[in-house]
Amino acid sequence: MSEKMSIVLVSGLREQLQMAGMMASVGAVSGMEVTVFVSMNALRYFLKGSTEAPPAEGPMGKLLEEKKAPLFRTLFEQAVELGGARVHPCTMAMDIMGVEKEGLEPYFDEPLGLTKFLSDAQGGQVWSF
Repeated sequence: MSEKMSIVLVSGLREQLQMAGMMASVGAVSGMEVTVFVSMNALRYFLKGSTEAPPAEGPMGKLLEEKKAPLFRTLFEQAVELGGARVHPCTMAMDIMGVEKEGLEPYFDEPLGLTKFLSDAQGGQVWSF
């Protein structure tokens, strides 16, 4: 098993945001080197102080809310704080949205372009949500 996990997070759907958060947090606290690249429809859910709930894709998304599963935002924060994961916003998505790094959750690392992310991801697992 590779000791490096790279996650591309582009979905704005609750289930996919949740699964990416679970993988990042479990991988990070298990000692893996975890890097998350947040872009496209996902980035809006990481604006500083946002409480906007992403839409559910199906029944599981509704159950996550009903059963009060840990929020995906919390999982990413724990991945950074407890496991040393790095969460990077996509520079292109930031430009299109008109968002500065200071407008994102404080656990976000420096913005990256896709080329740099893919270069850094070489030799490890790459997951896309």
